[in-house]
Amino acid sequence: MLKFDVEKRNGLARVGVIHTPHGDIKTPAFVGAATRATVKALTMKNMRELGSQAILANTYHLILRPGSDLIAEAGGLAEFNSWHGPTFTDSGGFQIFSLPNVNIDEYGVRFKSHIDGANFEMTPESSMRDQWKIGADIHMAFDHLAKSKKYEDMLEAMRRTHAWLDRCVDENAKLLENAKEKGKPEQYLYAVVQGGTFMDLRAESARYCASKNPDGFGIGGVFTADGMDKMLETVNKILPEDKPRHLLGMGQEPIDLFVGAKYGCDTFDCVGPTRMARNGSLYTFGGRINIKNAKYKHDFSPLMVECNCECCKNYNKAYLHHLFKTDEITAKILASIHNESFVVNTVDKIRESLLDDTFDNYFHDFIKRYYDN
Repeated sequence: MLKFDVEKRNGLARVGVIHTPHGDIKTPAFVGAATRATVKALTMKNMRELGSQAILANTYHLILRPGSDLIAEAGGLAEFNSWHGPTFTDSGGFQIFSLPNVNIDEYGVRFKSHIDGANFEMTPESSMRDQWKIGADIHMAFDHLAKSKKYEDMLEAMRRTHAWLDRCVDENAKLLENAKEKGKPEQYLYAVVQGGTFMDLRAESARYCASKNPDGFGIGGVFTADGMDKMLETVNKILPEDKPRHLLGMGQEPIDLFVGAKYGCDTFDCVGPTRMARNGSLYTFGGRINIKNAKYKHDFSPLMVECNCECCKNYNKAYLHHLFKTDEITAKILASIHNESFVVNTVDKIRESLLDDTFDNYFHDFIKRYYDN
């Protein structure tokens, strides 16, 4: 089983350490979204330098290109992309169910590649096998995310998620036993809690996922902070306290991170910070700014005086504005370094505030400064 030590609790919030074969993750922590085995516009060296502890890759994208067999041939994700730190993979279910003309039944899903139209199939068993080949420390079970927000559709998707979880657990056990026989490192399985905005479904899903005794839990199907506090409180009061919880796909808005941590989540991932950065939308303590706006053309101050990232230590707003206006690749690199650093360090400071009992003050002061401008 995955080892998770809880060092301190404050209500549902907690500080801990997840121990993986590729190193420890001090939680709460923001995990870099390395969807195609890379965080867009950033190198793994950039990620280490800005303080990231772990990355999360996407199984759907990696089975399309370059293929899980090739990554296994390279020695796994850590060798393939030179990260050499803790790694997660999600199942890719969110991306698959977002595709048009997906055929879904109890067995699995069939879909066409968005790249070349080739036919693909994914089942709970194949998802586990592919994730083991990719070689991440922590895998997410293959789950069904309903496109519709209707109760009956959420109920059907949740029940399918649970049925698929049973099969993921069985397949993962076989793969784990095989790894032990060959002397290979263990890889760990997280069950994914679904149920949308319906508290009864969320509670049912949390109980079911907990009953399967996985190594940890992903909380999926969350898209906005509206109602997230109540949902996380419902779910995390049910999930066992001695196992880690990952809030899937949340972290574009800083408030997501604070609410997630307050109500018991340990790790987070989101493509939003770097996606916004590539479009010139940059975090500051006074709120998000669009560096392409004309008012920054003659602004020779740093983006953030308080930030120690490469972008803020070495460059000014006028230069960043110029890079975006001239469509230089460097604009996307520097902006991505800053946004990713901002989010990683925000969560690191949440951890510190929980340790020294200043979380409530930090939460209040940060949100007031960020959103009241």
